[in-house]
Amino acid sequence: MSKFGKDLSEGSVSKQLISFSVPFLISNLVQSLYSVADMLIVGNFSGTAAVSGVNIGSQITHVLTMLVLGFCTGGTIMVSQYMGARDEDGVKETISTLITALLVGGAAITVVMFLLIDPSLRMLETPAESYSEARDYLTITIAGILFIFAYNAFSAILRGMGDSKRPFYFVSISCVTNIALDLVLVAGFGMGAKGAAIATVFSQAVSVVLCIIYLRNRNFVFDFRISSFKINKGYLAKILKIGAPSAIQSGVISISFMFITALVNTIGGVNASAAVGIVGKFNSFAIMPASAMSASVSTMCAQNIGANKWDRAIKTCKIGTSIAWVIGLCIFTIAQLFSSQIIMMFDRNPETIAYGVQYMRSFSFEYILVPIVFCVTSLFTGAGHTTFAMFSNMLSALLLRIPASYICSSVLGLGILGVGMGSPISNIGSIIIIIIYLASGRWKVNKVIRTAK
Repeated sequence: MSKFGKDLSEGSVSKQLISFSVPFLISNLVQSLYSVADMLIVGNFSGTAAVSGVNIGSQITHVLTMLVLGFCTGGTIMVSQYMGARDEDGVKETISTLITALLVGGAAITVVMFLLIDPSLRMLETPAESYSEARDYLTITIAGILFIFAYNAFSAILRGMGDSKRPFYFVSISCVTNIALDLVLVAGFGMGAKGAAIATVFSQAVSVVLCIIYLRNRNFVFDFRISSFKINKGYLAKILKIGAPSAIQSGVISISFMFITALVNTIGGVNASAAVGIVGKFNSFAIMPASAMSASVSTMCAQNIGANKWDRAIKTCKIGTSIAWVIGLCIFTIAQLFSSQIIMMFDRNPETIAYGVQYMRSFSFEYILVPIVFCVTSLFTGAGHTTFAMFSNMLSALLLRIPASYICSSVLGLGILGVGMGSPISNIGSIIIIIIYLASGRWKVNKVIRTAK
């Protein structure tokens, strides 16, 4: 069993949860440095138009990444549950199917997205001043999207096996490479958004190559031989059944933020676009503790539910939610007290700072709501109830976030302050839906390996 990963169904829940989540949290924080380093260096050496271009281009690639992460959720849950059930063949078949399917799907998505670059930028109301920067950034990142897919697939598999440390090692090397290339290409050669995109793609490629070399040398369960790349239709169907709802919900949430980007672009043009992009980069750090704890809760709950230890899974959720909420409260306080200083780190344009402060002070209420949404939903996800998570988040994004942002900003005349209010409002809606589902008890049936509490 040990050669397949770490058993999270035994020992202290608190100790297991913290020891598993901390490396994952650090790994995600380091990974977020990719985009933050891009924004910081571009903002300080290439100006507001380039910052806007990076923001808009990364919005589109973020949608694709979130779709893949959602799909990988199916693989993570299956690997975790088969681990808990001591089913080694199930672990092997899931990993082989997930990796192969992502490679095929990634190649197809790359071709399609090359045809949609300009329509996507026009749909987002990209300001004329930043259009070329956004197009350069998007073109290059799409060309390297397979590397982004591959890294997230390996991370999902290792996480499902109870290993949150190795992904951290690979992404740390990649981050250092990214920052070094940013300094050379953006600060040194003045390549703007194009240089930031090249740095991001190249560093992701380095991460993937190192990951493959390391795993092959450690006799990983998947040996990366050509003959091993195969799809088991039964396992693929199960991955899709569990992962598709997560992929759809992640895609819908990301698309809702693309609508917000388009709304912001019509309100304040390039300065508002840059401001929202800066807050978005801060947000990528701010929600990481909740995201890391959520993924850890999901993995631990899945292993324990696979081992039919439901009480231990529920305890994991309670502890994880409490830890994430306390951290979220601290981040919310920082965002409220130091919003202008945070914006000024990226761009000292007075208009950009004014827009950014307004947006951050309303948007940051999300940081005390997201931990509850993420962690409790992860309990449901660990039992395979990803369809509920999909409908809950889709309703929140489509019926609350977008309408609330539009009404508060345009109808009530609150401008960018109102746009920022959309996210906290949508999270309140999600919490209400989650409480109802939790009380119903319908989540207490294992959708992966059929057992009931």
